[in-house]
Amino acid sequence: MSNADVRAQYEAYPYPERKPTDERKRLVTGSPSLPVEMDHWLWGGARDWSQPLRVLVAGGGTGDALIQLAQLLTDAGRPYEITYLDLSEASRRIAEKRAQVRKLDGITFVTGSLLDAAAYGSFDYIDCCGVLHHLPDPQSGFDALAAALAPAGGIGLMVYAPHGRSGVYPLQEAFGTLLEGLAPRQRLKRARAIFRALPEAHPFKRNLRLVDHEQGDAGFYDLLLHSQDRPFTMTELCMALERAGLQLAGVPEPMLYDPEAMTGPCDGLDALARMQLAEDLRGTFKTHVVYARKAGRVVAPPMGRAEAVPHLRGVDAEALADHVANTGQITIDTAGASFSFDVPTAAAAALRRVDGRATLAQIGAGLDGFESVWGDVEAALCEAGMMHYSRIHL
Repeated sequence: MSNADVRAQYEAYPYPERKPTDERKRLVTGSPSLPVEMDHWLWGGARDWSQPLRVLVAGGGTGDALIQLAQLLTDAGRPYEITYLDLSEASRRIAEKRAQVRKLDGITFVTGSLLDAAAYGSFDYIDCCGVLHHLPDPQSGFDALAAALAPAGGIGLMVYAPHGRSGVYPLQEAFGTLLEGLAPRQRLKRARAIFRALPEAHPFKRNLRLVDHEQGDAGFYDLLLHSQDRPFTMTELCMALERAGLQLAGVPEPMLYDPEAMTGPCDGLDALARMQLAEDLRGTFKTHVVYARKAGRVVAPPMGRAEAVPHLRGVDAEALADHVANTGQITIDTAGASFSFDVPTAAAAALRRVDGRATLAQIGAGLDGFESVWGDVEAALCEAGMMHYSRIHL
């Protein structure tokens, strides 16, 4: 598949489908590229956010990552310079209109290939989601991102994973054989008719985690008619990062990549082998979302450090504190799995002080046994992606 083929698809069906006017009523958010989460995994929760963040959104599509990051940094009053880069002019127009509706500035829009990313500068942060797996040579994409990354910079990326996309690839091959040479709109019409005739026992139809084909023409086309699409296991992803001179820095929900909830102790396995085992046993990952830095430059999150500032995500501090005080547990449901963590009820007093501004030293002041109970809080909330460390004030 050539760049011309990719461009033709996304000119006909910009993806994901977005209406710029919807920006007046909602902000699409998610990992990666949430400032607090980025800081936690890439900069040890200690980035100086008074300094402008130089960002490249590589393969920006209709603008989800661009709008999310620009809006959150604008709301926080933090300076940024964002370069949006994509092959599709139709996608770029939608992204531009979304930014206009929100009156966001500090954005440069470029039509081009991420393989030329380094030509546009050196970046503190690069977002690249849903792109590398569509390149004829994905490794060239990893290499190009690494070349555009500043020495102390970080990357947030998403690639497809194989197990949770069961049924997709036989259909892509079949449609490729049947519909070769047709224009995108003809391909879509024929494919929809064929899809309706598939038996209900087809592996794709039994995979309830796949929904893009039910969410409009662009979703159907991107999922089932894309003729350049290869998934990555976690092992393959880490190998591609390594070949590009990059290193895995973290994942948004580490507990999903820990097999011990299913297997018990896994002594003797290194970190990557454990993650791959979890992927194989869960069998449900549709994507891998990861953060990466230059090899040898990974900085660990500042667990337990007095100067670190914790932020809660997706939960109210008072409500969480009440739950811990009453039950001594934190229960999390995510990705079709349930996780339960024992947390001392004494942690409730500390959780009530988490406001995104107080340091751990301030949170623990006057609380007996704070250091011992906070470790249990971190083990539950940071592993679940519900707490991160950052000095940014949102």
